[in-house]
Amino acid sequence: MANPINIVLAGCGNMGYAMLNGWLARDGMTPDCVHVVEPVEPLRKRAAETGACVYESADALEASLKPDVIFLAVKPQVMTAVLPAYRRFVGSSVFVSIAAGVGVRTLEASLGDCAVIRAMPNTPASIGHGMTVTFANDGVDEDQAQLVQGLLSGMGKVLAVSSEEQVDAATAISGSGPAYIFYFIECLAKAGEAVGLDADQALLLARQTVHGAAAMASSRNDGPDVLRREVTSPNGTTAAALDVLMGEGALMPLIGEAAKAAHDRAIELSKTN
Repeated sequence: MANPINIVLAGCGNMGYAMLNGWLARDGMTPDCVHVVEPVEPLRKRAAETGACVYESADALEASLKPDVIFLAVKPQVMTAVLPAYRRFVGSSVFVSIAAGVGVRTLEASLGDCAVIRAMPNTPASIGHGMTVTFANDGVDEDQAQLVQGLLSGMGKVLAVSSEEQVDAATAISGSGPAYIFYFIECLAKAGEAVGLDADQALLLARQTVHGAAAMASSRNDGPDVLRREVTSPNGTTAAALDVLMGEGALMPLIGEAAKAAHDRAIELSKTN
């Protein structure tokens, strides 16, 4: 990065650790620029091995520290207990929460008038292929928004949305979506066994087919409907399968029902947090 920045990372579980490694892989980012607060000793030790500065609690952060960004990567149920320790940085830092279901209002209620971004990454972020959706409150300026987007892009793609309600909607698609894909792979592998493959063969075929199809969809400007038609010969094997998958009451309405259930639950969680 052009100018060194200071980051505080509150919580270094799997997602926090993925972010930490992504930052340290960037040009211009040195380990001493990242200050990790993690009360759990094994997680703190793991973070220390990257060269980052580590602390058991926020109280141990140097009084002179002026972080540009504070990433809140703690569990949702402890967020309100953790926030007061970071109030001293309000005014000089932008706060970024990746805690599922914790709304901007909750953060503002604990921190006061401050710059807050709510971010919803998904689990592929841990291998650099994630999808993160962000929403910023009115306290976030353009420079802060670009800085945070740049830092989050180390985990994959980033989409900024204009309303917090869209974060809940995105939770039903990209946030929960990897589980849908994993289940599809599971089902496809089981189907492979049913038609005569052994378990290892079926799983390999299912995994690589989903991986390759997703990569192809990402590399082409054509919509998925165009790609689907390209691989579907009239009266062929693929057409026979799609007649089942695209039948009345089949896959599309089922996925829609599943996404709606996830969306409804995301809204419930936002209201309780």
